[in-house]
Amino acid sequence: MKKIRQIFGIRHEERWVALAILLLLVALNAMVIARYYDLFTPLRASYWPTFVKNFYISGFDPITYDVVSEWSAKYNVYRHPLLAFFMFIPYLVNQGLMWLTGINCAVFVVAAMLVVSAFYSFLFLRRICCDVVGVSNTDASLLSFFFFSFAYVMISASVPDHFIMSMMMLLLALWLSGRKMVSGRQMTIWQTVVLFVMTAGISLNNGVKIFLSALFANGRRFFRPKYLAFAVLIPAALMWLFARWEYKVYVWPQEKARKELKAKRNAEKKARDYQALADSMGSGNKARLDSVFKVQQNRKMWAKYRADHKQPWNMHAGKPISKGEFMRWTDISTPRWDSMVENWFGESLQLHRQNLLEDTLRSRPVIIRYQWVVSYVVEALVVLLFVLGIVAGWRKRFLWLVMSYFGFDLLLHVGLGFGLNEVYIMTAHWAFAIPIATAYLLKGLRKDYLKYVRALLLVLTVYLLVYNVCLFGRYLLG
Repeated sequence: MKKIRQIFGIRHEERWVALAILLLLVALNAMVIARYYDLFTPLRASYWPTFVKNFYISGFDPITYDVVSEWSAKYNVYRHPLLAFFMFIPYLVNQGLMWLTGINCAVFVVAAMLVVSAFYSFLFLRRICCDVVGVSNTDASLLSFFFFSFAYVMISASVPDHFIMSMMMLLLALWLSGRKMVSGRQMTIWQTVVLFVMTAGISLNNGVKIFLSALFANGRRFFRPKYLAFAVLIPAALMWLFARWEYKVYVWPQEKARKELKAKRNAEKKARDYQALADSMGSGNKARLDSVFKVQQNRKMWAKYRADHKQPWNMHAGKPISKGEFMRWTDISTPRWDSMVENWFGESLQLHRQNLLEDTLRSRPVIIRYQWVVSYVVEALVVLLFVLGIVAGWRKRFLWLVMSYFGFDLLLHVGLGFGLNEVYIMTAHWAFAIPIATAYLLKGLRKDYLKYVRALLLVLTVYLLVYNVCLFGRYLLG
């Protein structure tokens, strides 16, 4: 219990900044609740059609609203193997609130989870800057607010998706492994397993980052047979086997039923079309009737194919490396440089005013240019701080752990193209590398230069907070 209190207890010097970030997070979530309260709180026989039809904030999905409303393994089980089970207690809480209030309280239950996850993400980042990097409390607080001024960090903290929960676990893992690196201690098997289960259970690919933390913290001892077997290989294999079991038990029966129903409806429609053609032509010459019907069906299929390929969900998906189970999510056609400028370091940090928070699979173009030169200046300054921070902390092992997290996402999204067409929604998985690197810059600067960099950080933080909150508020409440 003492260790739990050390992790989740609020330190004396954190109280005022904790209150400030809490107020911001509550305000952001209150705006989302206000937007969807009338639509999402009435009790219904089935909630998914209402959620998926009406929820529209960038490329985020309302799956969590649905799982908390009527529990099912609705997430992609290979990407989020334990997330549905993590949502079972919130689902039970919501069921109790439904019984008490007569409305669906999913928007409130999910908002509470998001606020808690984002709140501790802020504290864990602040502690990384203080305990591991070694900057002052003031600088750590400034860097943490700087991070939460990023557009898709604050948005992730208020939408019903998994990203902010993933971010909390990643920052917790970095803080704990960073402390061990500072003290010269190792990550134990059970610590590694717990962090892996919690992190990979939410988002499987992020489980790799826990192993990176263990590698940097333990060094050569990571490769000891006992540790490698019980902390890495066996947990990874069990997680994968669980995902396969989950698919077989929960997902495949529903998919099979949907496919059978779709095939039945298609057959019924085909029979009706055939009968309608027979009524119009007469059934005297069956061979000719069959030939005309075949031509008619081929024309319809070709017309549907052409229409589908003009839809945003198809045009913006990018060309995959192959059509395999996982490689179909890759993308080799979306331009990398434009994606880095406008989306990775662009939309992730500051929203584009055009096509504000639209979804690339519905209406948003993949690449949008900023209309203001100042937007590119702000982006360039943030990237400059990031690069200078990397240079300043070049010899620090912990920074290279953070950069290994960043590099893994860079390879996954920019190299292979996973989710590249909407890469900004993954901001919470990697953007903490920017303030952590900048912390090394602050720590290494002479006092006469430090005040100027602090002033720049403060200006950037205030600008991004005001700019992004105003646009987000206009989108939700305007």
